[in-house]
Amino acid sequence: MSNCCNDPTEIPKLDPRELVREQTRHGDLLRELFTGDPEKLMLHELRDANTYLRELAALRAHYPSVRLAAIALLEQSSLSILQRIVDKEPESGIGIAANSQLQKLQ
Repeated sequence: MSNCCNDPTEIPKLDPRELVREQTRHGDLLRELFTGDPEKLMLHELRDANTYLRELAALRAHYPSVRLAAIALLEQSSLSILQRIVDKEPESGIGIAANSQLQKLQ
C-alpha cells in the first residue's frame, strides 16, 4: 500500500501549535471565569457559541442578560425553543423577548 492517499481510518495528526493555542485559550477562559465577571464572560462567549449552546443559554442561563442575548441570537432552526420559552414564561421579560424574536423569525 502506498502513502500517496489519505487513509480515512487514520486519526488526523494534531498540530502542536494548535494544541498550545487551545490550552492557552482554555486557561484564559478559566482565569477570567474565576477572577472576572462570569456574566460578562458568558456574554462574550455566546457570540461564538454553536446553536445548541445558544438554545441552552436561552432556556437555562442563570443571568437574565445572558438569556436575553441568547434569545436575540437564535435563528430559524430554533423556533421550537422560542415557543417553549413563550409557553413557559409568557408574562416575563424573557417570554416577551422570546415572543418578539419568534414573531420576527416567522
